Amino acid sequence: MQKIRPDMDIGHNIQRLRRGASMTQDQVVAKLQLMGLNISKSTYAKLETNRMNIRVSELVALREIFRAEFNDFFTGLF
Repeated sequence: MQKIRPDMDIGHNIQRLRRGASMTQDQVVAKLQLMGLNISKSTYAKLETNRMNIRVSELVALREIFRAEFNDFFTGLF
């Protein structure tokens, strides 16, 4: 089975959106957990450094947390 390689820029875009919202990784993780997502700080850090693919549920939650559009996550990928 072939694994999907993470996009090289989506982690950067997540980090950019987090910083634009003036939030720390800890704050984002706490909000994700309050939304019912089982995610640790180390897992979240892997999302920002492109060492892990993002789940759709995480993407939807981050969109709400950052008050962003889905296009904001994919800037520069096309």
